[in-house]
Amino acid sequence: MRPDINAHSFDRPRDREVPASLSGHWLSGEPVTLSIDVPTLVVAIKPHCDGCHEFVHSSLHELDGLRVVVVSATSDTDSEWVDAVQPVLVAPGVLESLDIKFPPFYVLIDPSSHRVVLEGVVFGPSQVAEEIEWYHTR
Repeated sequence: MRPDINAHSFDRPRDREVPASLSGHWLSGEPVTLSIDVPTLVVAIKPHCDGCHEFVHSSLHELDGLRVVVVSATSDTDSEWVDAVQPVLVAPGVLESLDIKFPPFYVLIDPSSHRVVLEGVVFGPSQVAEEIEWYHTR
């Protein structure tokens, strides 16, 4: 008999503190600062990425009740995100402060401790929702 295998896109989150807010600008150019005062899922995306495309162009119903912030290091120069359902925050500094080096990647931030509690590679909204379910539903 085989033991149950529970595969994830991550091992353990690297214990690190995060800023109290995230700053950048929307694709439209409008500046924004978002306070981390609720559990926040930051999804780092990049152009020409299938898993990223789903985060930009879907309703993210799998993640209802959770603040989702979609972040890119660069603007959309190819107009790939022109008809985006989700707003895209252009904020290379956010990726640096969260120690996200290689999108597609996600981090789940606990607002009470301002720490990363989960992180992993992005393959799509359903996969991320499944990986963070224990934290999101507690």
